[in-house]
Amino acid sequence: MAKILFVLTSHAVLGDTGKETGFHFSEAAHVWLPLQAHGYEIDFVSPEGGKCPIDAFDLDEPLNQKAWQNLHFQEGVKNTLTPEQVKPEDYVGIYFVGGHGAMWDLPDNARIQELVRAIYENEGFVAAVCHGSAGLVNVRLSNGKYLVKDKKINCFTNEEEESVGLTETVPFLLAGKHEERGAKLEYSDKMQAHVSVNERILTGQNPASATPLAYAILAYLEG
Repeated sequence: MAKILFVLTSHAVLGDTGKETGFHFSEAAHVWLPLQAHGYEIDFVSPEGGKCPIDAFDLDEPLNQKAWQNLHFQEGVKNTLTPEQVKPEDYVGIYFVGGHGAMWDLPDNARIQELVRAIYENEGFVAAVCHGSAGLVNVRLSNGKYLVKDKKINCFTNEEEESVGLTETVPFLLAGKHEERGAKLEYSDKMQAHVSVNERILTGQNPASATPLAYAILAYLEG
């Protein structure tokens, strides 16, 4: 059974606001469900391992509820692996779940960057949704180039960050950072679903893009 690695944030505090954050629940659930239903085995990893903080934990949403009722999913997010426990050669792809927490602990995690580079250079896919692509901005390939350079990339836009009132809270603006790295940004209007596919790099703009991204991943995997 082919395996996919999901990356979650371990960061629980929204800057200096004192408010809680973490990984965006639906961005994990809405991608996990289709992949799992098609027979893919999914492991979870986070910078610190163990239980990860959850943001936007809405169990009134049917797909969220369905995922949370699955013990494999629930155990996965409560008992994530540490990066050091992961063997990149075991995975056909890596997926970065969003949530504002990702902006703080994913960009500079050297071990997670190594996992991305190894999986990608072993012909695996790299995917991210919303703020999850913060985990991609500093990844360099073996040739020294940034992973996202000259690639079509989608992420939470500056306008979307402004609309949720966190422009001055996040450590950097994600879209701007991708542009600094040489990415070719694609995006739709605020909070509209949009998925970009650039060979083996697949990215979604916002929470609404999680389900379309899951099916883009499946389309890639199944040819």
